[in-house]
Amino acid sequence: MTISNLIKQFVTFAIEDGGWMTMDRIYLENRILALIGEEVLEDEKITSSPSLSPLELVDQLVDQGIKNNPATIREILEGQLMDLMTPPPSVINALFAQHYDKNPKKATDYFYSLSKKNDYIKTRAIAKNIVFHSETDYGNLEITINLSKPEKDPKQIAAELTAKKVDYPKCMLCMENEGYLGRVNYPARSNHRIIRLNLDGESWGFQYSPYAYYNEHAIFLAEEHRPMKITKNSFEKLLRIIEVFPHYFVGSNADLPIVGGSILSHDHYQGGRHEFPMAKAPVEYPFDILGFPDVKAGIVKWPMSVIRLQGKEISSLVNSAAFISEAWKQYSDESLSIKAYSADGTPHHTVTPIARKNGEFFELDIVLRDNNVSEEFPDGIFHPHQDVHHIKKENIGLIEVMGLAVLPPRLKEELTEVEKFLLDKPNTIKDYHHKWAVNIKETETFNEETVSNVVQKAVGKVFLRVLEDAGVFKRNQTGQEGFKKFIKTLA
Repeated sequence: MTISNLIKQFVTFAIEDGGWMTMDRIYLENRILALIGEEVLEDEKITSSPSLSPLELVDQLVDQGIKNNPATIREILEGQLMDLMTPPPSVINALFAQHYDKNPKKATDYFYSLSKKNDYIKTRAIAKNIVFHSETDYGNLEITINLSKPEKDPKQIAAELTAKKVDYPKCMLCMENEGYLGRVNYPARSNHRIIRLNLDGESWGFQYSPYAYYNEHAIFLAEEHRPMKITKNSFEKLLRIIEVFPHYFVGSNADLPIVGGSILSHDHYQGGRHEFPMAKAPVEYPFDILGFPDVKAGIVKWPMSVIRLQGKEISSLVNSAAFISEAWKQYSDESLSIKAYSADGTPHHTVTPIARKNGEFFELDIVLRDNNVSEEFPDGIFHPHQDVHHIKKENIGLIEVMGLAVLPPRLKEELTEVEKFLLDKPNTIKDYHHKWAVNIKETETFNEETVSNVVQKAVGKVFLRVLEDAGVFKRNQTGQEGFKKFIKTLA
């Protein structure tokens, strides 16, 4: 297919999805010529076969752009082309509002579909992830080996190291990312759009994650660039978002190092249309909270320490969640290594809250977190312990808390070598996997056909251990008695 035909086919898609009119065709064709470094558009009919998708057309247009200008950054040119497939923010927000008037789900369906079509959500990259489930006493945990984010080549790494430092946008969650061209050390965002939300008089945004870990992985972000902080207002915001999008869940990372997520510098939440294993877990110990007769409360059967609140009135849930959070921030039980403050007054307790709608009830799960360290556990007492670092040593954030492991890409190759070791084949197994692999070999039965499943099952067991390590009240008699002792302070 000629370059001219590629351009014309792509412009047809842009007119269909990007908010342009047929009158805009010549303008768009000339825009694309300029972007890819071409000067002439041949006068030829659009070839109808073979039919290429917008993504396939973009791939070829970008290849031509790089051929004409080898200094071109692929991601930036892709974003510029896909920007032509994307209506401007004002139009998208107006269309979103029109769909929302009919049904909130129709609105998110529209925005999610657009975000995939214009390649802001990297569907092809996400499809590379390795995904499987692990059956446990707490339900099926979800495991993802994250292969979606492209690896950087040495030339790109060197370019980033020497690139000029620019303090704009302030972070990757700021509103200023919308339509931002990008640079050698910052991702392209030309095709990025944000839905504006008013939450109790404050301006917030709603977007999707480019490298989603689950269905409709959404991000809700404050317009103001400010650090994350879990307060009573946080519980209010989470439940207000559920009012707006009752078919979604929404939760917040904890706001302290070690137990927090990767971005604590910008106030934001994560949500989406996905039922996590923790949401399916039952309440195993109901209890009453002093002063909140209209709120049902209970300890959830989960490897981490979770209190579930359920009620019809948002104000009661907000106040009861704030009551529990403040009680936890002051609570210590040094017999269980639980300590609210250091001697210098540094706080160590916070919560990871998750909100959802369950039938006619609003639900808030309050996960108790503690970021203390010790000589024995310098990375965190309630953090993955060193013997499981060969699988997972990163912070346990919101997504992991709910039962979805996001594991590093190194494991794709490393687990293949573990399988070879188990089958007595030549291998290059990493030393840090050796003890674990020996234990699998001694305790499991497998062959060529089943070895992959056996290794995946073993990875799931390690992730369960990771969650148990992060639980402040352990799932043994002593730990659960300690949990109930804390609960008594709320009655």
